[in-house]
Amino acid sequence: MIQELVADVIIIGGGLGGTSAALAAAKAGMKVIVTEETDWIGGQLTSQAVPPDEHRWIESFGCTASYREFRNRVRDYYKRNYPLNEQALNDPELNPGNAWVSRVAHEPKVALQVLEDMLAPYVNTRRIQVLLNTRPVHCETAGDQVASVTVEKTDGQTSYKLRGAYFLDATETGELLPLAGAEYVSGAEARSETNEPHALEQADPLDMQSITHVAAVEYIPDGNFTMPKPDSYDFWHEYKPSFSTYPILSWYANEAEDTSKLRRFTMFPNDQGIMSLWDYRRIVDPSLWRVPLSDGEVTLLNWPMNDYYLGPVIGVTEQERKRHLEAARGLTLSLVYWLQTEAPRLDGGYGYPGIRLRGDVLGTEDGLAKSPYIRESRRIRAQYTITEHDVSQELRGANGIKRYEDSVGVGSYYLDLHPTTVNQRAFFIPNYPYEIPLGSLIPVRMTNLLPACKNIGMTQIANGCYRLHPTEWNIGESAGLLAAYAVMHGLPPRDVRASAAHLCDYQAMLERYGVQLHWPEGTLEM
Repeated sequence: MIQELVADVIIIGGGLGGTSAALAAAKAGMKVIVTEETDWIGGQLTSQAVPPDEHRWIESFGCTASYREFRNRVRDYYKRNYPLNEQALNDPELNPGNAWVSRVAHEPKVALQVLEDMLAPYVNTRRIQVLLNTRPVHCETAGDQVASVTVEKTDGQTSYKLRGAYFLDATETGELLPLAGAEYVSGAEARSETNEPHALEQADPLDMQSITHVAAVEYIPDGNFTMPKPDSYDFWHEYKPSFSTYPILSWYANEAEDTSKLRRFTMFPNDQGIMSLWDYRRIVDPSLWRVPLSDGEVTLLNWPMNDYYLGPVIGVTEQERKRHLEAARGLTLSLVYWLQTEAPRLDGGYGYPGIRLRGDVLGTEDGLAKSPYIRESRRIRAQYTITEHDVSQELRGANGIKRYEDSVGVGSYYLDLHPTTVNQRAFFIPNYPYEIPLGSLIPVRMTNLLPACKNIGMTQIANGCYRLHPTEWNIGESAGLLAAYAVMHGLPPRDVRASAAHLCDYQAMLERYGVQLHWPEGTLEM
């Protein structure tokens, strides 16, 4: 028997965008139902175990007020609950993990607690209902509208038919788009379509960015935690990417600033000028504590060595999808084994047997994240499509930051594409700070379906920067408030954009909730 549930806003996917969308819509007075395939909300920050990648202005501006609240709550959590030393306790810009990829690297469990706390007033008053371990399986449509979405528990025992005024797709792969028959693209577009210098000559919907199945590991210098050799280790030990003369399990990977070149890495900080990876995504640094709580530091393995690009997980059969997901897990486990046994050390030795998997950090038994980090989703065909031309520093030139009259937020990050599944091409293109045009959230046809994460109207290349944490949060928040505005005013989102008066009112609403619409003048000089 299928139970029917009704709300104003139905959000399919409880990742970062879905969580911020639910929070925003609830703040605006909406009844919200949000589903999540795992047992953790938060996506990138939690179930996928990816510390925030952010821009250089993040401590002052360039994100929404609620995202800043999240960051402040993370720091406050550590200051209230951990025995920090005096310097850490008094640091207003505390970096709990002392990582260099993020100014606020922290444990996924802490992010989960903070997000649940932020949602708590609305969950406890039943304004938000969260359905965990739940995935979409069917969608009913009537013309250009979604009528209902059927979801089921991952154990297959319980199903719900969800009805609402607006439906937001916040899944990691844009799963609701094909179920609803919405127009979308995937993979790489053709240069003739987008006019992007870095686009392919011919479109390839299966040429997608690599995924990464993150692991949490601790290092105990005198320990020996060598695991059994993974079944796929021999394959990965010999596998050489097309862009490298070294196996994937080596200290050589693409140079970020010039992906046509290779760069040498190593494990730990050193005085030889070789970039270390251990502190790249470190999330536990006991040097910040007054008293010892753990045996060693903990870091997250989201490195070039476990980017998986041997096949996509979108647009293929279920059997092939599962095969690639399992292979990505095998690659990460092989990386751990290689680090334990064969990784060259700067002292001339090999291996770090003191590395051990820490599943407890990620809420799993095997030490791997609950879900893989999927960088690229299906993307709606929208009224406006963001391209390389909107963001690239080289292409924008003296024009600087592209500003949109219908902006619903801001962000900044390199156009960062990890090796793709067909051509293994990668880019790291310098960017200008960017804005999020409302047109990229409006589907070309569907009237009550909105994207709420990495599935807005943008090209694969633009996705390289719009997929990062602060931007995904902003997209979700703006989509949640757009749905709320549409409900309150009784008109579809496309009409909000088409009407100068409604667009002005909606943008004023965004600003009241703390969404920054434009970059300050002189940002590039700051």
